[in-house]
Amino acid sequence: MNSISLENTELIKAVFFILLAFISMFLILVLFFYFSRKKIVQIEVDKKKLEIEHQKQLLKSVIVTQEEERQRIAQDLHDDISSKLNVVSINSHLLKTPNLTNDEIEEITNNIITFTQNALESSRRIAHNLLPPVLEKFGLNAGIEELVEEYNSTKKVKVVFENTINFDSSNIDKHLHVFRILQELLNNSIKHGNATDISIQFIKLEDQKVCIYTDNGLGFDLNNTDNQKGLGMRNIESRISFIGGKYSIDSKPNGGVKIIFNFK
Repeated sequence: MNSISLENTELIKAVFFILLAFISMFLILVLFFYFSRKKIVQIEVDKKKLEIEHQKQLLKSVIVTQEEERQRIAQDLHDDISSKLNVVSINSHLLKTPNLTNDEIEEITNNIITFTQNALESSRRIAHNLLPPVLEKFGLNAGIEELVEEYNSTKKVKVVFENTINFDSSNIDKHLHVFRILQELLNNSIKHGNATDISIQFIKLEDQKVCIYTDNGLGFDLNNTDNQKGLGMRNIESRISFIGGKYSIDSKPNGGVKIIFNFK
């Protein structure tokens, strides 16, 4: 009996230790998955924080750009149109001066005509900068062609434009963003990159419209985040975000720049 009792005791101990081992392994697995899940959740939270911060930066760049645009327009209105209209007003009052000779009347009238025409030209230029008439009347393709022609007329840079897409003329808001993106890219290439050859190409890939922009300028180091996050690039990135697109940059010092972005 003692022998049987001893065996039962040993069996119970064995079962107990096996159960204890299983319970320990189960607890270890639970703790492992708990902390793993907690880490994954924390990574996702950090990722969301970075995305939110990135969106804040984009929004900030848009606000700064809009404010700069308002200041520029206000300055143009004050310096160009206001000053010219003041001269017109002064000359108009001079016409009321008694005993003016015919030559004096003709001179004052010519001044009024000249400054009125200059004010009209200034207002057309400001309106053109806000929304190019050719873009509104004839669409994005014609707007880019005119933009390219303006740059080529300087003889300082050669810009080649190729397009295989039929742009929907009703989508003027989105096309204005694309137009402004190209303006910013061209300005960066010439002002900062000293580029002399630039290529703008639009192609269709599945349901996406794709723009491939390249220049032969100075380029920059992609590892330096300051180069990618200047106000100009943030402005471009925010506009691409507004049109529901994504972009990629390929560049290196003295190796030019290649930027690809898409939109629907």
